[in-house]
Amino acid sequence: MPFAKPVAVLGGARIPFCRQNTAYAGVGNLDLSIRALGAVVEKFHLQGEVLGEVAMGAVIKHSSDWNLGREAALSSGLSPLTPGITLQRACGTSLDSIVTIGNKIAAGQIEAGIGGGSDTTSDVPIVYGKALRNAILRANAAKTTMDKLRAFKGFSPRWLKPDFPGVAEPRTGKSMGQHCEDMAKEWQISREAQDALAVASHHKLAAAYDRGFFDDLVVEFRGVKRDNILRPDSTIEKLATLKPAFDKTSGRGTLTAGNSTPLTDGAAACLLASDDWARAHGLQPMAYLRDAQVAAVDFVGGEGLLMAPTIAVPQMLARNGLTLQDFDIYEIHEAFAAQVLCTLKAWESDDYCRNRLGLSGAMGSIDPAKINPNGSSLAAGHPFAATGARIVATAAKELEQRGGGRCLISICTAGGMGVVAILER
Repeated sequence: MPFAKPVAVLGGARIPFCRQNTAYAGVGNLDLSIRALGAVVEKFHLQGEVLGEVAMGAVIKHSSDWNLGREAALSSGLSPLTPGITLQRACGTSLDSIVTIGNKIAAGQIEAGIGGGSDTTSDVPIVYGKALRNAILRANAAKTTMDKLRAFKGFSPRWLKPDFPGVAEPRTGKSMGQHCEDMAKEWQISREAQDALAVASHHKLAAAYDRGFFDDLVVEFRGVKRDNILRPDSTIEKLATLKPAFDKTSGRGTLTAGNSTPLTDGAAACLLASDDWARAHGLQPMAYLRDAQVAAVDFVGGEGLLMAPTIAVPQMLARNGLTLQDFDIYEIHEAFAAQVLCTLKAWESDDYCRNRLGLSGAMGSIDPAKINPNGSSLAAGHPFAATGARIVATAAKELEQRGGGRCLISICTAGGMGVVAILER
């Protein structure tokens, strides 16, 4: 059901997103989260304020980051009486954390809260094999020095081989890029179309920075003021020189480093509240979170890994009496240019909409000029758990500047899931 009680999006903030192992090398998720959350606290003068909840998340994190939401809240300037929770749904994490806050506001459980997320692939947890871990545990439990030494009986240098966190799907062994390459072939998405979408994303993000759109959305961190993945001078000709990144052998690979998001570090957060709380604090809503939906696909059984938003969107639209064309802007997460193009093509397919979605016919096309008007993940980067909050804050400000309208948010995730939402002003 759409939210019964209005949920106001008051705004958000994020740090610049940076390519893996560059400006934020060695910075952990907690420090990234604290900076983004603290920026929201400073922006809305919430120092010492008790909020109903802080919901943060991270996809790749150390075991010591047991509750990033609470730990970040304790260092953010908020009152220590503000509770915190940590969530995770891969690339949809911070949109889910925002929806979680919105649900609690709509239910009357809280009056205000912050949702967001962070991710770093520069400071990743590195673990060792089971043999070494078991030996260390035995040694730790041993009482005498000799017993501690005996714990390592049979030691082999192979025990020292580290295990790095991977981005492959556990059930298929294929990376997200490999899965998306399969989707591109199934939906016959050309390399040229992917490169064109990627170039447009860079140009739109650069233009938004140049006109000051991000001045109050992006805060400096570690000397960085802009996303360092952004390439304002990107051209289709330059991208055409790149080799396929995931299908390197068939001669039919179309996904490259230029039309796919790179591994990225960053954090973002958004403030949501009831109308009463906003008025009491002298804050004007930028937009309202009206509804959200999640869905999943059987990617192990052959469906496209990143196609779940194509299912979640029509379910949400039907509940709200809307069509795909009833939106002024569309924020579609650009995990890969091919994913966006596959999604659009699926909604335009009479066969797919009838036989997979159970609709009477094709959902129709979307005006390309309305999609990601300020650029998206291909240009900004994609710290997995931060992207949703970046998109919500960006969309809310865009709607405010337009003086009103409706935005459809669509995010695909690892594990064959999709998270979508509606913003209105």
